[in-house]
Formats: sequence, structure tokens, C-alpha cells
Amino acid sequence: MTRMIWTAGAAFALLGAGPAAAYQSTSTADSPAAAGDVKTSEKAPDGTTAEERAHTAQLNAAQASRAKSENITYEQEAQAAAREAEAAQQNFASETAAYEAEKARVAAMSAEERMRFEAEKKQWEADVAACKAGDTSRCAKPAPSTPPKP
Repeated sequence: MTRMIWTAGAAFALLGAGPAAAYQSTSTADSPAAAGDVKTSEKAPDGTTAEERAHTAQLNAAQASRAKSENITYEQEAQAAAREAEAAQQNFASETAAYEAEKARVAAMSAEERMRFEAEKKQWEADVAACKAGDTSRCAKPAPSTPPKP
């Protein structure tokens, strides 16, 4: 997006430079020193003078230099953005791996607790059944009574 804006700005600058160059060439052609200079006032088949062509070449060189520096800056920014995106992707991958590891740890711990609970439940059910069958050694001890409050 920025590159397109710079390109459009450069195009407008070049378009605006045409009338300025024409103004400069007519103002210098009207001067007495330029009137005697035959080489600068000779016109090419396209109607431009050598001075205008030289000025255009100078403007083109300046624009090419700016475009080259802008391209270098753009490439550096694009590379920096790519490095940043890669770092973000690696960070995301490491955080995802840590999350998955924690999720697996919690699931294993939960499964272990469920298995222990099921074993305790089966033991309790067996103790209750034995107590009902008359084995008082497997009956639960009565809860301690708390003394009444005065």
C-alpha cells in the first residue's frame, strides 16, 4: 500500500515537473546569455531542447534513486515483518505444545483419581455388604458425639 502511494506521488511529481521545466527553459531562453547559446536552443524532433532533456534526465535519475532506496526500505520492512511473523508462529507453536502437555497431565491425574475413587467405592460397597452380612469388623465406627452446647 505504501509502495503504491509513493509510486503515485512520484508520478504526480514527474507530471508536475514538466511545466516547471518548460517554465525554466522559457525563462532562461529569454535571458540574453541563453539567446546567444545556439546548442541549448536547438530542438530535437520531439520539440525538446537539450537543456530540457538534460533536466528530464536529472529528474529521472533522482526519481530512480528515490525508488531504489524506497525499494530497499520496503524489502527490509518486508523481511522484518516475515521474521516477526515467524517468531509469532514459533511462539504460538510452543505455547500450544505447553497447553497440550498440561492438558494431558491433568487428564492423566484425573483418570488416576477416578480409578482410585472407583477402587475406594468398591471397597466401601464390599465393607457395607460384609457389615450387613454380620461381619462387624468391617462396619464403620460410629461418629463421635459432640457434647451439647451449654
